[in-house]
Amino acid sequence: MQEPLPARPSRRIEAIDIARALALVAMAIYHFTWDLEHFGYATPGLTENGDWRLFARCIASSFLFLVGISLVLANRNGIRWPAFWKRFAMIAIAAAAITLVTFFATPDAFIFFGILHEIALASLIGLLFLRVPAIVSLVIAAGIIAAPLYLRSPFFDHPALWWVGLSPFDPHSNDYVPVFPWFAPVLIGIACAKLALRYGIFDALAGWTPGGWARPFTFAGRHSLAVYLLHQPILFGSVWLYSQILPAPTIPPEARFTAACEERCADNRDKEFCTRYCSCMLDRLEVGGQLGALFSKREDEAMHDKLQSLALQCSEQTDEDLQRQGSEGGNQ
Repeated sequence: MQEPLPARPSRRIEAIDIARALALVAMAIYHFTWDLEHFGYATPGLTENGDWRLFARCIASSFLFLVGISLVLANRNGIRWPAFWKRFAMIAIAAAAITLVTFFATPDAFIFFGILHEIALASLIGLLFLRVPAIVSLVIAAGIIAAPLYLRSPFFDHPALWWVGLSPFDPHSNDYVPVFPWFAPVLIGIACAKLALRYGIFDALAGWTPGGWARPFTFAGRHSLAVYLLHQPILFGSVWLYSQILPAPTIPPEARFTAACEERCADNRDKEFCTRYCSCMLDRLEVGGQLGALFSKREDEAMHDKLQSLALQCSEQTDEDLQRQGSEGGNQ
């Protein structure tokens, strides 16, 4: 089933460039906070949990959503293969460069399938949905979002299949954006772009001319790949340079683990539970001599299973201790 698309807007839509630039600003805020955490100026685990984790997912979703919109606008009168392959090659080369650089810079958590890798692959797969009805794309997107909840399998444990996103546990990487569930925002963007074309929304946006305030944003939006590639080296290098002048206090591994554990635990449980639970986890990791391996990010399937087992044991023990304490307090 194919769905014809209305005519393409006659001029560039600066609102989309501005939206892309705002996503870049949000990404820079997140990465700068990650850099502060990396060099010890922020709480360990801060950007991996809670609102910061949600913030990161919203940023990635917004970029991929805009990929879907741009794919429709750029190819709605037929796929412009020369322009498509030129853009694809630029993204693929940039993704490969990031893999190479991070492999040497952070070998224990290098980026093997990050946001640029996903954008490159999603751009290819997205071509198959340019003539698919919007409602069908939305239904498939819902299935892709739900897939990791139901279809994870040891079959996908092999590193060659980590890009799929259906391994029972996520591999270590400083930027991991697998196909499941991250192709879904692209499909949603494709569907929304079709609806926007049908109802003349893009025509209305094309007629909007922002003031001079928008020039930095439209410039960044039009050169988003260059901004993406340059911003983190600049931010990371700036924080590194500052750390050479005023280094952050050294935090012992025990304190780092406790802070990160309590930060993550606080998403679901109260402070008293998290304090006891994380103390239990720390004690058992130290007894087993596994705390060092955890911080070196050498987690494999065996380590993952061990952590899952310890988490279950400590969770049950903490609940029992709190219940016993409550009972004793009620009997007094």
